[in-house]
Amino acid sequence: MKLKVCGMRNKTNIVELIQVQPDFIGFIFHEESSRNVLVKPEVEIPKTIKKVGVFVDKTIDFILQKTKNFKLDYIQLHGKEAPQFCRKIKNKNLKVIKAFNIKEGFDFERLKKYEPTCELFLFDAFGKKAGGNGVVFDWKLLQNYKGKIPFLLSGGIDATMASEIRKIKHLKFIGIDINSGFEIEPALKNIKNIKTFYNELQG
Repeated sequence: MKLKVCGMRNKTNIVELIQVQPDFIGFIFHEESSRNVLVKPEVEIPKTIKKVGVFVDKTIDFILQKTKNFKLDYIQLHGKEAPQFCRKIKNKNLKVIKAFNIKEGFDFERLKKYEPTCELFLFDAFGKKAGGNGVVFDWKLLQNYKGKIPFLLSGGIDATMASEIRKIKHLKFIGIDINSGFEIEPALKNIKNIKTFYNELQG
């Protein structure tokens, strides 16, 4: 089970998180987010941990500039980006994670248009903000997804949910994305809770 920890910003916090060895560390580049990153944390992140930039309806130029500055490995698109936009990112030799907000009646069929351009999908809950709402959606809806692209589960996940997450049986479910449910304050994570949770998740 892969682990993505999103909304990181604090240098010391990132150094502590690296010891947990998550698969992905996420940096949010969205001005409306309380976890928005303006200055690159001067931390040497091992190559085994992939750096993900999270963007919401940004321009190609903005994304490429942040990719260069932060040496990003993946681009997570968390807005209303069309398949054509994802293709432009992929054509820059970047890996794309496309996020979708899931609720009752969500049409998973429309994801087929994104399959040629995305490495991963991320299924999040609906909320007032693009992400980090701390809201959980009905995980039973995941069974409606019949696509080819592996996905990460997001949305309101906290330290109490490891056993429930382990019950999810879906061939394309490969990991989780955690954020607000493990925070001391915005962009500052409780590393002890993450470590305990991750161990429980791995069983």
